[in-house]
Amino acid sequence: MSAWLVNAAGVALIVSIVWWFWLVKPAAKRAEGGMIDVLVADGVYTPARIEVASGQPVRLRFLRKDPSACAEKVIFADLGVAADLPLGQPVDVTVAPPQPGEYPFTCQMQMYRGALIVR
Repeated sequence: MSAWLVNAAGVALIVSIVWWFWLVKPAAKRAEGGMIDVLVADGVYTPARIEVASGQPVRLRFLRKDPSACAEKVIFADLGVAADLPLGQPVDVTVAPPQPGEYPFTCQMQMYRGALIVR
C-alpha cells in the first residue's frame, strides 16, 4: 500500500511540474501608449506576456532587481534584439515586431521566459 502512495505522489509531482513550467500561461498585459514596464525579479519577468498592436514599435522598460547572472541579459531571438540589464538600472528596449504572432524573449540561459503577443 505505501509503494502505491509513493508512486501516486511522484506522478502528481511530475504533473504539477509539467503544468507549472510548460502549460500555464499568465494573462497578457496590454502595452498602453507604446510602452510598458517589465520587472526582472525572483526568476520571472513581470508581466511575462505582453500584448502589443501590430505594425507599431513598442518600448519595454526593463528593471532588473534579481542579482542572478542569468538575469543580466534579455534576448528577443526572433527579432534579432538583445540588451544587457544592469542591476537596479532601467533599460529601454524598443522592438518592432514585423507581423502578428508570438515573439518569445528570454535570458541567455532561457530560464526567464516571456512573450510579445502581436495582434
